[in-house]
Amino acid sequence: MNLPESAYPNHPRVAVGAVVFKDERVLLVQRGRPPGAGQWAIPGGNVKLGETLQQAAEREVLEETGIIIRAGEPTYTCDAIVRDARGAVSFHYVIVDLEAEYVSGTLRPADDAADARWVAAHDLDSLTISARTIDLLCTKYRFGA
Repeated sequence: MNLPESAYPNHPRVAVGAVVFKDERVLLVQRGRPPGAGQWAIPGGNVKLGETLQQAAEREVLEETGIIIRAGEPTYTCDAIVRDARGAVSFHYVIVDLEAEYVSGTLRPADDAADARWVAAHDLDSLTISARTIDLLCTKYRFGA
């Protein structure tokens, strides 16, 4: 398996996610690469040098889904630390999820997203979703709770 350049970092990386709702559905992507390949998650990715959190979220969602959003304020922050079998840190992200508003666009998976969907609350159980994403959606947004 080819690991992304973010594997085995020497410091944590800052990443963003965008929590986008439309017609009582949430925008989720199926991750196409490690960490979490195959899992469904809030769309997002790395913050590039010189970008604000909002700019990074808007760019990442457009790249992954074809959807144009207007990113708002941070709503949830967490660490995502993955260790390999030897205990070495293979990935370490500090993730800042932002509330975001759907503006326009036709959904299509691209970039490192294997798939992208607008997901209804009753469909959450049928997808492989990380505990962190479920906690965010169900606790913070009362979506599917």
